[in-house]
Amino acid sequence: MKMTFRWYGQNDAIPLNYIKQIPNMSGVVTACYDVPAGGVWKSETLEGMRALCNAAGLAMEVIESIPVHEDIKLGKPSRDGYIANYAQNIRAVADAGVKCVCYNFMPVFDWLRTNLKTPNADGSNALSYSHDDFARLDPQNLRLPGWDESYSREQLQELLGEYKSVTRQKLFDNLIYFLKKVIPVCVDCGVNMAIHPDDPPWDVFGLPRIVSREEDLDNIFSAVPELNNGLTFCTGSLGAGRFNGLASMAAKYAKRGRIHFAHLRNIKYTDAGDSFCEVAHYSDCGSLDMAAIVRALVQNGFNGYVRPDHGRNIWGEDGKPGYGLYDRALGAAYLNGLFEAVERPGQA
Repeated sequence: MKMTFRWYGQNDAIPLNYIKQIPNMSGVVTACYDVPAGGVWKSETLEGMRALCNAAGLAMEVIESIPVHEDIKLGKPSRDGYIANYAQNIRAVADAGVKCVCYNFMPVFDWLRTNLKTPNADGSNALSYSHDDFARLDPQNLRLPGWDESYSREQLQELLGEYKSVTRQKLFDNLIYFLKKVIPVCVDCGVNMAIHPDDPPWDVFGLPRIVSREEDLDNIFSAVPELNNGLTFCTGSLGAGRFNGLASMAAKYAKRGRIHFAHLRNIKYTDAGDSFCEVAHYSDCGSLDMAAIVRALVQNGFNGYVRPDHGRNIWGEDGKPGYGLYDRALGAAYLNGLFEAVERPGQA
């Protein structure tokens, strides 16, 4: 297992030397955040980022993410040009020492929450999703936490309109078309593609979701069987769907060599439906058995990249929602302990 930490480049409020001080931290997970989806990444930018990371004693072996342009998801005639750019980016990151690319195929919104700072009884705050709050949103006049600046109202409505004719099957076909073009490049470059599950794992605003459950993953891996076509096993995203058995899924896909990256976080179900709040990583703080998940990963051969996923804002920190320093550092320390206990039984 290689413990990593999300880093948003030189504009991140958390400096690399702070990240390095977290025990067992091997590297960072980053991206070229100033390049829009479909653009081409510059090799000199990647080399500069790698040099900064290496100078801090950290590797840069995981990219999250190279965004997939909406025209690829929609299956437009322009997609081949954007796929060619994507393949060029895969080669560029490989040249910079990257081994794994996390990406998603979610239409329009690559994550969705209804509150970015839900207050907790202990004084912390965290991301949450309320089904009741979501049901009150007007798709014609959306004001989404964290997404208000992503599109103008007119752009968003136009994009949502384009997806009205896109079925789940069509979106799946477009994903497979994309993968059949880029996975051969990954094989050639020694890079693993790790698709991130839908977050949350159900349709939103009529937009289809196709990476939400075990059946979806089986279909993706069956259609493109190369092992470079793999998964980012995100416990929070998959765990939001109570229909997913996380420990059994972790065991199944780790044993098959499909899990290249793991986002490990806990959530707490807050009603009998789809609502949840993100909590501390410790199992008893939420609804997910983190110890069982880690045990299933290790015992079935997982040795890929891990990062502590979303944390709360604690100890007065007012950081980027989900991406403050303190709670993610605590999460990394907790996860280190879980992995050591399984990897070194009788010694930890």
